[in-house]
Amino acid sequence: MDKNKRTILKSFSPIKILIPVILGLAATVWLFIKDDKVSELKGIAEANMWWLLAALAVLVVRDAGYMYRIRSLTDKFLTWRNSLDVIMLWEFASAITPSVVGGTTIATIILNKEGIPLGKSLAYVMLTAVLDNMFFIVAAPIALLLTQGDVFPTFNLEPSDVAKLKSAFYISYALIAVYTFIMIYALFVRPRAFKWLLLRATSIGFLRKWRVNAFQHGNEIMWASEQLKGKDFNYWARAIISTIFVWSARYFLLNCLIAAFTDVTLSEHALIISRNLIFWIVMLIAITPGGAGIVEMAFPSFFGLFLGRFSSIVVVLYRLITYYPYLILGSVFLPRWIAKVFGRHPKESEVGV
Repeated sequence: MDKNKRTILKSFSPIKILIPVILGLAATVWLFIKDDKVSELKGIAEANMWWLLAALAVLVVRDAGYMYRIRSLTDKFLTWRNSLDVIMLWEFASAITPSVVGGTTIATIILNKEGIPLGKSLAYVMLTAVLDNMFFIVAAPIALLLTQGDVFPTFNLEPSDVAKLKSAFYISYALIAVYTFIMIYALFVRPRAFKWLLLRATSIGFLRKWRVNAFQHGNEIMWASEQLKGKDFNYWARAIISTIFVWSARYFLLNCLIAAFTDVTLSEHALIISRNLIFWIVMLIAITPGGAGIVEMAFPSFFGLFLGRFSSIVVVLYRLITYYPYLILGSVFLPRWIAKVFGRHPKESEVGV
């Protein structure tokens, strides 16, 4: 079996799909039974259907934005149909891996099997990571400034818990910033020097076992850097604007769900978006696949202030709309995509992919 195919099948194994589902469902059930909130599920009948439809529309628009971005980054090498495959499988990979890991390795293989050379595939995946992280790095201080500290939740939290939350945010933000600026230096400034630094670092005794990996990673950085040279202003403008668009849509979807259950003022909309930004920066260091379980548990503290008795309902709807569909869609897209890029082989087709 092709090594890349083996990697794909291993990464998308049934057990890796079941783990986040079980964690998410367990956390959701606990939210409802801990304070006997099962009866609150009836509150779904009180929702404003127009806002719920708006949330679904925002989801579709967001994914269309992701398709536009990856197609634009590849200089339209990918068709719209292929872009849909890439985004669905990329979201699938992200849903079944911890947020801190993400689906970058799988995304590189996916792009490569779509016919994009390995160096370019690496470049595009690394570039999306840099663009996404730069959005966090720039947007977070703006959110803190505009909300004047109200962005951190205090609802149902002890002062010590608020302090821990702030520490988690600042640690996550610092890690994102350090990683991103190292990647910028490696990709756009001195890729060869970065490779040299990796090799020097792994020449130390206890780090020698990673020397081969460091050599390979250094080469990957140099390949990726070479592919990104000479891109014009329009290329970077499309990349940056589409990144701002998709992340803004991702955050506004929650605004739609909250507005479906309660009246939200313009200033509260701004606060919800700002708090959602902080929420996901903290969640980036979550150790569970797709933040499953952790997101459900932390959600009421961040957004319960706006929702009251509808808090548990909205977190369920939020995950049903933004998370679980990608587990289902990924399972649908994966077999077709594998058949397309690897071809069907009699023996392998018997495997329950």
